[in-house]
Amino acid sequence: MSFTFRCVDAVADAPLLHSWVTQPCASFWGMLSSTVDVVVEEYTKIQSSGHHHALLGLDGGVPAFLMEEYRPSASPLAAAYAVQDGDIGMHLLVAPPSGDPQPGYTAAVMDAVLERLFEKPGVERVVVEPDARNAKIHVLNERLGFQPAGVVTLPDKEALLSFCTRQDYLAARAVLRNHLDLSHDLSAPIHQGAIL
Repeated sequence: MSFTFRCVDAVADAPLLHSWVTQPCASFWGMLSSTVDVVVEEYTKIQSSGHHHALLGLDGGVPAFLMEEYRPSASPLAAAYAVQDGDIGMHLLVAPPSGDPQPGYTAAVMDAVLERLFEKPGVERVVVEPDARNAKIHVLNERLGFQPAGVVTLPDKEALLSFCTRQDYLAARAVLRNHLDLSHDLSAPIHQGAIL
């Protein structure tokens, strides 16, 4: 696995993103019945917001996941918790596998995303708010250092608010790598196609 990132082009990438967000495995993304035009509209709004940004993750140059980073202070989360300096919000959607799911793939993607976020100057904590019913992603989040803070009500869902500090991430990463004796393959029962 060799992950790189590039900015989402709301128009050019819309057909690809549409093919991902309308899959049953993406039900928690909230766009199952969206059209390509709705995807263009949503990602145009995100990319022009100034506080929310979408990136396409590539694996060996092939589109493999979508990540969004955002300022919690400019989002509905601002009403749900006391935002701290150094907080950054994150959403993650891993593309449906083209063949058999690769064990540990989603964990490796999440690791790459967290590594990228913590490399940003001033970032001290990553904030996520997946749907409270999304049990698979809660397991993955905790494996990579996220600490649940409780369920919060957001405009579109009941969400499990969770935080991952730089220290928690590095500690979780070290435990996983030592336990599994792997360099970047964080294999375990979380399979490709999870949503955060």
